[in-house]
Amino acid sequence: MTPAPRLAPLPPQQWDESARNMLRGKVKLADRYLSGAPDAPRMPNILGILGHHAELGGAWLAYNGVLLERSALDPRHRELLILRVARLSGSTYEWAQHARLGAGCGLTEEQIEAVAVGPGAPVWSPLERLLLTAVDELLDRQRVGDDTWAGLARHLDTRQLIEVLFVAGSYLCLALVFNSVDLELDPEMERETVPAQPDTEERP
Repeated sequence: MTPAPRLAPLPPQQWDESARNMLRGKVKLADRYLSGAPDAPRMPNILGILGHHAELGGAWLAYNGVLLERSALDPRHRELLILRVARLSGSTYEWAQHARLGAGCGLTEEQIEAVAVGPGAPVWSPLERLLLTAVDELLDRQRVGDDTWAGLARHLDTRQLIEVLFVAGSYLCLALVFNSVDLELDPEMERETVPAQPDTEERP
C-alpha cells in the first residue's frame, strides 16, 4: 500500500477565488481544470500543490513560464538539463513529467535513458556533454567549473548561459518540493520512464 503524501494536492473544489485567479492567465486549461464539470480534465498534481499558496504559486508560474515558453535555450537542451537535475535529485515526478516533454522536444529514447549515465555516455554532442557536466558541477559543488564554463561560452550566448544556471537551480528547487511533499505521479505518467540507479555513474 502506497503511503499517503505529506501534502496532498488541493482539489479544485477547495480552491478559493484568489487561488483561482492565480491560475487564470498562466495555465491555458485553468478554467477547465477548475470547472468541476464531469468532463473536466484532471488537474496535474503540481498545480494542486501550488493551490495551497496562491501568491507563491502565481509568482512561480509566471517566472517558470519564461523558462518554458520564452526560453533563449533550445528547448531540447533545456529538457536535458531538467532531466539531469531530476535524475540526480531522485525526483520521480520531475523525471516522469520531463521525460515526456523531452521526447516532444526531440530527445530520443536512447538519449533519455543515457541521462542516467551522465556526460560520459557516447550519445552526446560536445555541447550536450558540457550541459550535463554543468548540472553535475552545480549540484555537487554549487558552481560551474572554469573549463565547463569556457566550453559552454563557446557554444552559447550570455542569455543562454544565464538560463543554464536558472534552469538547473529552478528545477532543483521544484525537485526538493516534489520529494519533500511526496508528490504522487499523475495517472497518465508512466512509472517505467523513471531510470533505475546504475551500478556506476560517470561524474566529473
